[in-house]
Amino acid sequence: MMRRVVKFLVVPLAILVLMSGWFVAAMGGFSSATAYAKERYEDLQIFAKVLNLVQQYYVEDVDTQKLIYGGIKGMLQELDPHTNFLPPDVYKEFESETSGEFSGIGIEITVQNDILTVISPIEDTPAYIAGIKAGDRIVEINGVSTKGFSLAEAAQHMRGKRGSKVRLGIFRDGFEKPKVFEVERGSVKVRSVKFLDLDDGYGYIRLTSFIENSAPDMEKALKQLIKSHKEIRGLIIDLRRNPGGLLDQAVKISDFFLEKGVIVSTIGRNKKEKEVIYAKKEGTYANFPIIVLINEYSASASEILAGALQDNKRALIMGQQSFGKGSVQSVVKLGDGSGLKLTVARYYTPSGRSIQALGITPDVLVDEVDPESYKKAIIKREIRREGDISRHLLGERELEEQEKKEEPAPSDSANYWFKASGDPKKAKTPKEKLLAEDFQAMQAYNYLRAWKVMEGYVDQSSNSGTPVSAAPEASGAAPSSGSTPAPAASPAATPAKPAAKTPAKKK
Repeated sequence: MMRRVVKFLVVPLAILVLMSGWFVAAMGGFSSATAYAKERYEDLQIFAKVLNLVQQYYVEDVDTQKLIYGGIKGMLQELDPHTNFLPPDVYKEFESETSGEFSGIGIEITVQNDILTVISPIEDTPAYIAGIKAGDRIVEINGVSTKGFSLAEAAQHMRGKRGSKVRLGIFRDGFEKPKVFEVERGSVKVRSVKFLDLDDGYGYIRLTSFIENSAPDMEKALKQLIKSHKEIRGLIIDLRRNPGGLLDQAVKISDFFLEKGVIVSTIGRNKKEKEVIYAKKEGTYANFPIIVLINEYSASASEILAGALQDNKRALIMGQQSFGKGSVQSVVKLGDGSGLKLTVARYYTPSGRSIQALGITPDVLVDEVDPESYKKAIIKREIRREGDISRHLLGERELEEQEKKEEPAPSDSANYWFKASGDPKKAKTPKEKLLAEDFQAMQAYNYLRAWKVMEGYVDQSSNSGTPVSAAPEASGAAPSSGSTPAPAASPAATPAKPAAKTPAKKK
């Protein structure tokens, strides 16, 4: 604020000798600035007077710094819940959190309806292992009520020496009363990128947060997928329960998949000062379909990534409405080692949408299903097909396999009963486990597979001008420039037309 006032005064005074009219304008500006400063000074005098009275006459000795810090915190509580004062110890912890390693219990929190609420436990951290879940409401910490707590105060109460324990009073949907969870504080190492090869050129990448190394780790996963299969045929990016993090990391990851166009724009108090960030073609991973999974706990940087890919028609967004944190915070380090986290702008998706308090709406709505209920809902029965019947006419593949084998294959009937019984002790592969237990991930995978089939439909029908009865995925037909995904099991919505094609290579 002072920088603007000084600039306003210096310029007119410098050309005072040229135009007397500007001198009057300068004096008017000076008078206005003086009145503003006087008003602020009088307000500060009240604060100083109260502080002086407390120091002199309060019934007990007081800690002056504690009073000043308390006054700052009280002032910031008049603003949004993401604006906080960070005392020196809290600010130091904040710096270490964005680097990917810190001491604590590993949860992201916010304030919803004046209640301290868990956005998400960070995977593989003490809180995650203890059973803390997204949406849990923390009503007390070590027996102290959290009513009226700011985010900084809550974080301060939950911090402590490594190995010590913190008791969290948790109220969760389905609980009749709060339940106490005891969590042992530990060293939290955040691995923000988790990659799973789904075979045949398909990949699954889970982003748990956006920290300093998220973009490099994401690129490593993409390169690993290309190295294994020579191309990327389809990608699932899972942003569910991702509370956000560093803006620059969300921008860099968005840029991996966009050749051009706007990634995000921010507008602060001055509506004329709009900052726009654009994608660059260099280093883009293009020409393959992407499905992004989100839910109600996908927030902030997660919504920037999802919004950028959705508005640029680069990815299909699937899942549930996101959290709706559409503001940007800057952190300023103060002279005594403390810090101020201040909301400085709103961000907008490429189409100009502000998602503040609204969130990102998925192209395809898919509800979350309880893993145990999902497994029980799958109908399991013994199925006998032509290939399981004794003395069936061998197919071409069976004949080829028989020629390669010197020993006779087991009888068909024995083979059928072996397949029917299965091996219950056999461990599932990571891919099998994901698709068997995660309904939304399974839906995303089905969409990616159907995408390839439908590309064949579009290509053949555009060439012939008539509908095509079948387009096998393995046909190897060249994909068209446009593509339309096939509907999966969820009828909640119809997906938008994607702008991706196959195969994929880095440019």
